[in-house]
Amino acid sequence: MMMSTNWRFPRAARPLVFTALLVPGSVLGSSQLQAQAQESCPRPGTLIQDLVGPFAHVRYLADDALEGRETGTRGERCAGEYIAGVFQDLGLTGAGPDGSFFHSFQVQMGSVLGEGNNLTVEGEVLALNSAWVPFGFSTAAAVDGSLVYGGPGVSRPGSEDDVYAHLDLNGKVVVVEGADPHGAMNTMAGDPHFKASVAAGRGAAAILVLLSEGEDLPDPTAEQRPAVRIPAIAIFGAAADKVREAAKGEETVSLTAAVEPRMVEARNVAALIPGEHPTLAREVVIVGAHYDHLGFGGDGSLDPDAAEVHNGADDNASGTAALMEVARLLQQPGNRPARSVLFLAFTGEEKGLWGSAHYVNEPLLPLENTVAMLNMDMVGRLRENTLTVYGTGTAEEWPDLLADLNENQQDPFVLASIPDGFGPSDHSSFYGASIPVLMLFTNTHSDYHRPDDDFELINREGMERVSAYAAEIIGAVAGSGETEALAMTLVEGAGSPHGGGMPTDSAAPSSPGPGYGAYMGTIPDMTPQETGVRITGVREESPAEKGGLKGGDVIVEFGGREITDLYAYTYALRDHKPGDEVVVVVLRDGERISLSVVLGSR
Repeated sequence: MMMSTNWRFPRAARPLVFTALLVPGSVLGSSQLQAQAQESCPRPGTLIQDLVGPFAHVRYLADDALEGRETGTRGERCAGEYIAGVFQDLGLTGAGPDGSFFHSFQVQMGSVLGEGNNLTVEGEVLALNSAWVPFGFSTAAAVDGSLVYGGPGVSRPGSEDDVYAHLDLNGKVVVVEGADPHGAMNTMAGDPHFKASVAAGRGAAAILVLLSEGEDLPDPTAEQRPAVRIPAIAIFGAAADKVREAAKGEETVSLTAAVEPRMVEARNVAALIPGEHPTLAREVVIVGAHYDHLGFGGDGSLDPDAAEVHNGADDNASGTAALMEVARLLQQPGNRPARSVLFLAFTGEEKGLWGSAHYVNEPLLPLENTVAMLNMDMVGRLRENTLTVYGTGTAEEWPDLLADLNENQQDPFVLASIPDGFGPSDHSSFYGASIPVLMLFTNTHSDYHRPDDDFELINREGMERVSAYAAEIIGAVAGSGETEALAMTLVEGAGSPHGGGMPTDSAAPSSPGPGYGAYMGTIPDMTPQETGVRITGVREESPAEKGGLKGGDVIVEFGGREITDLYAYTYALRDHKPGDEVVVVVLRDGERISLSVVLGSR
């Protein structure tokens, strides 16, 4: 979500489905994952039975037994081993370190409580886990000081009784209500992470968030947002009433928040078909798809109250199945490529393109030798024969090649072209690294990011046709013994400033009020940074481009506010409105540069 155009695959019988799991060659990165490694993954044959082709892969990957394939979980590990096993059975070479099929990296998935957590208010010790618990985004620190009551913990610009905006928080432990003061649900004004970020920016030593009656204490291990710079504590039940009154009386508090990051291993799967041409073999064409999904829902689910397996059959077991089918087609006699073709099954896409960003930051093969990247995301629900293709403007050769290959189809697709090289999937990471990209996509549907996205709803024939079309595109770019490899000419800045479907820096309103709607036009690198927000690029004619921001810049200050992470950037942006002129400070080649940007609107 491409000129030798007569490159076609012969019709061939389907191979037998992969029936054994590959034993991973890498050591897992945490004791939890090592324990998981001892648990058996479901045997493919028991799930697939007599199914063949790409649909068989979807059937395995989207089974409840894989528990939604969330990054860093047992389900993700089992899915990765299945994909690696298919690649191995097809005769591909492991492209990971030491010839393995895995390209691993560490990610933080919440926090765990350490030893020594303590909260004492007015000399009374409150019980951990029954009265209070640190949020998973809390920093670890010990604080002794006085309490101050901050009411709702959010400012209300323009309101005469906006006490919180003028409250001195410096060095204090601020106590705030957890709920949105207007009673709305799922808003920034009711988001404890937002309130903690604001309090940290105003110099508070810690924040205590009073949960509403009936609200459960948070689970630190499930937290996925980045840490704030101060201890952040949730207070529950009768203890919340005691702490509220103590704060209004500016009583003393002693707090020790002992939290440690919960690090787990995440794994991209990487397999290679080495090129057969004596000189072109050093050049690389990448085919990618993400195989992770949402696990049991939660953050990212469009049915957030459904705590059940989100199988992600279309998103993105379908793209992963197509990835393996492209590998099978390219391995057929007579189709072996002149250029090398690297197959990457990414994890962490749902978290923010983690897997593809990791590959671009630590490539297995030189990026300068990578001539193009084709991504497949949600290709299992072909309807009205319409196939959407992102990135058609990123190389001069794409439009003619796509059209010519499509005309040769027995039933040509209705192609919907989007020139933009940045979009809501892993191809964005590669276009940010100045590589021509495409993404194939059969559009969203009512089951998107919901538990109902199951394998029974996949359009089998449509998915096979998209897979074959993708293989023809790769075959044309990579070349073979009978066809010349296609030269690729990168087009920078492809697409409109508002296209691409990745509104990560536009302030989408969660509640009405001033300050919503401002637009910058930056394309963030979603992988966690030590501090600041690194951008992979800026949209053409956007406020960011006009203000002088460039790909590779790290935003560290916005409108006078320090930017520590993508959340802080979002919060700062939402404090402004279209037309505001702000000073943006970036790190560029180690130097701090101040740029003036006039914010726009989408």
